[in-house]
Amino acid sequence: MGAEDRERGSLSGSSRGAERAGAAGRSAVRPSKPRRDRPLVEQRPLLPPRGDKASLWTWVLLFLRPPRKLKFTREGKYYLGITLGVGFAAINTGNNLLYLLLGMLLSLIVVSGVMSDLSLQHLTVTRRLPARAQVGRAHLVEIEVYNHKKRVPSYAIEVEDLRAGQPADKRCFFLKISPSSAQVAAYRRTPARRGRDRHTGFRIATRFPFGLFEKSREVEAEGDLIIYPAVDPVRLPVEDAGRREGGASLSGRGGGDETFGLRPMREGDDPRDIYWKKSTMRDQLVLRERTRETRPDVQIVVDTVRPAGEGDAFAPTFERRIREAASRAVAHIKRGDAVVVATTLGERVRGDRNIGSDAILRFLALLDAVDDGRAPERNARAPLRQGSSPSPSPSSGERRAGAPRGAS
Repeated sequence: MGAEDRERGSLSGSSRGAERAGAAGRSAVRPSKPRRDRPLVEQRPLLPPRGDKASLWTWVLLFLRPPRKLKFTREGKYYLGITLGVGFAAINTGNNLLYLLLGMLLSLIVVSGVMSDLSLQHLTVTRRLPARAQVGRAHLVEIEVYNHKKRVPSYAIEVEDLRAGQPADKRCFFLKISPSSAQVAAYRRTPARRGRDRHTGFRIATRFPFGLFEKSREVEAEGDLIIYPAVDPVRLPVEDAGRREGGASLSGRGGGDETFGLRPMREGDDPRDIYWKKSTMRDQLVLRERTRETRPDVQIVVDTVRPAGEGDAFAPTFERRIREAASRAVAHIKRGDAVVVATTLGERVRGDRNIGSDAILRFLALLDAVDDGRAPERNARAPLRQGSSPSPSPSSGERRAGAPRGAS
């Protein structure tokens, strides 16, 4: 799904998602409206990522692998042992009753394989990712399974969401999916780290009808979700009277020199603000409303250069800088200030109350550290992010992330 195209809005969407997640359980299943005009879609089997270089032997094994995977359950192992025991006893004794019992046991295995394979056929699984996600806040991911079969339902379907580089620990269970209809379930997940969460596909499994074997298949379904950094409550210092930093793009009434608008004069207004050019043309006096004084943006700088010789201790420090920068940026935007978050390599992004803080949080979520040797090369081709202010050099109000809060 195009998760990157939906990364807009404010942080209120994250809080609403967390409230929904608290009210929902592990998975909530609900039927969706049947869509008989939906075309038959066969999802491709899950293959290695396109960026990975697989050997020729690996591709041969992938080509020769069966379309389904079969795994014995604990009950299935006992059942197979009993079947083998009855078979050996029938061969040794030649008893017809034991041969009859062996045939019944083997027929159940055949029936189980046919019915489980029928349940897995012609199923299309889709994923609905949230508009935004944040570290430490739970969000819901919806899984929809559509049964394209016209007359045969699917029973006991378990769908496991697969993510690149992470264990598949989230799954949804569907008891019954009627023919030509869909079922929707959701699972709750709390991200532990920021960045791009890449979903690769699904593992569709069933133990229907007897629970002796688990038959599964993996299908491809890519999707990306940007995990925003965590935001802590920050107490900003009290604003001084007069000019202050933050909010150069905000417009409104104030005591500046520019004209904000004109309106009829009312009792109690200052006569010094009478706009005489318009007042001479009509009987009623016209008052000039002044704009606010222009203010520079709040500058927050994040140091993304990894010094030479730094070990594993640099990663927690860098994540702490990202978290502090995100917290301060959100606090300033809530107060009404305009914020510019920049890196020491020249990348920058801007946000204010009108456009929200999503652009800044997405910028910080995808920010990576650069080695000291590669910093000049990265700085030469540093792109200007959308919504950023192309100022040539940091202003006097610019501060680095991690500085004392009193300096903000």
